[in-house]
Amino acid sequence: MSTATVVGAGPNGLAAAITLAREGVDVTVLEAADTVGGGTRSSEGIVPGLIHDHCAAFHPMAVGSPFLGTVDLEARGVRWRWADIDCAHPLDHGPAGLLHRSVDETAAGLWEDGRTWSGLFRGPSEAFDALSEDILGPLLGVPRHPLRLARFGAPTVLPASLLAKAFRTPQGRSLWGGVAVHTFRPLHQPLTSAIGLGIVTAGHRRGWPVVEGGTGRLTDALVAELHDLGASIETGQRITSAAQLPDTDITMFDLAPTAVADILSDRLPGRVSRAFRRFRYGPGAFKVDFAVQDGIPWKDPEVGRAGTVHLGGTFDELAAGEAAIARGRMPARPFVLLGQQYLADPTRSAGDVHPVYTYAHVPHGYTGDATEAIIAQIERFAPGFRERIIGTAVRSTTEMSRYNANYVGGDICTGSKDALQLMAGPRLTLTPYDLGTQGMYLCSAATPPGPGAHGMCGANAAERALARLRPEIAAARV
Repeated sequence: MSTATVVGAGPNGLAAAITLAREGVDVTVLEAADTVGGGTRSSEGIVPGLIHDHCAAFHPMAVGSPFLGTVDLEARGVRWRWADIDCAHPLDHGPAGLLHRSVDETAAGLWEDGRTWSGLFRGPSEAFDALSEDILGPLLGVPRHPLRLARFGAPTVLPASLLAKAFRTPQGRSLWGGVAVHTFRPLHQPLTSAIGLGIVTAGHRRGWPVVEGGTGRLTDALVAELHDLGASIETGQRITSAAQLPDTDITMFDLAPTAVADILSDRLPGRVSRAFRRFRYGPGAFKVDFAVQDGIPWKDPEVGRAGTVHLGGTFDELAAGEAAIARGRMPARPFVLLGQQYLADPTRSAGDVHPVYTYAHVPHGYTGDATEAIIAQIERFAPGFRERIIGTAVRSTTEMSRYNANYVGGDICTGSKDALQLMAGPRLTLTPYDLGTQGMYLCSAATPPGPGAHGMCGANAAERALARLRPEIAAARV
């Protein structure tokens, strides 16, 4: 029987392990932490009964993931839940920009920008199931649907600031900008439209759902699937050198590239080692969870119906803030992503006390405290919020990297998504999962298609490993 070791039990490590185990490979997963799941963990905190997601919270890319579609999630206890409105972007003056699952409903709320929004997103969202076969795999290769991908891909190469000029209303520009800043990069740079276009397109196809009971339920389902396949998981197993690795046919690393370079050292080819050690990390996330009595008193009641809220003001303010953090400066008003998951999933609340999820974009490795800046951004659009806070839990950039070693400097994307790393991963190659050492592969969110709970980095890497191993598997079955 062929054997495999998977180092790291985040969603991609678990996806890789499941993909291998389904082919009869004897798989062992080694996880440094005491619990598995990486960024897809949840727990009860602040107030008894209050459920908080640790990192991954809303899942427009996971709900339609080709890999997750192979797992009977419903039988494993996973229930997707949607808020009335996917995302809101409140403004100081005038109504908020609102992102609905429906393209038509979103367009109708953007007045003269409605036609532009429809033109950008209607076609790609209708074709998203076919498009996802290409955009959820390596981008440097032969696409399965070249014409559809070309039509979708043309605007992705643009700076988000240039695409923003297509919108005339503050609501249209800011709604687009709030999604575009998920790239954690200055919005005037090329390809900063790519992640935003992908998230909005996926959302118009399937919405921005949460997992009932917390994102950790998704991890529980993958662990159960893996155990039923006969694989084993060992926690508390931090790998720091190649000498600790079992001698197996396949070794998969759900780790940041710099960590892989440290572990394998001179076992990596020189060109791969140099690329991994030059790997660039992006800005950090400073996370604060709140326990809030009676929810948030938004000035615009429609914001109180949205699962995700983007706090950052106008597009110009968003762009200035992202440019500042890229230069290592903390803006007075950082972009804040706020989650009201309890609107879709009331089981997360404890009576009238609700969990509110937030993180601010901050410079890489930021050592300050962004808690007050986050509260001020919420107060800006919801006066009286401060008086409703009954508890907080803070995770700084330093604590982020302790919680998950892949989040270097608080970078929850596992690497800067600049033009080269977004397209190719840690190095320029047609085989981004290969380490150049026989039987060894990278499967973390540093590889295409990047961060999220979709598991596709792991599934893609495992398929690459199986393609090389299948003759041996077939021979073993004779």
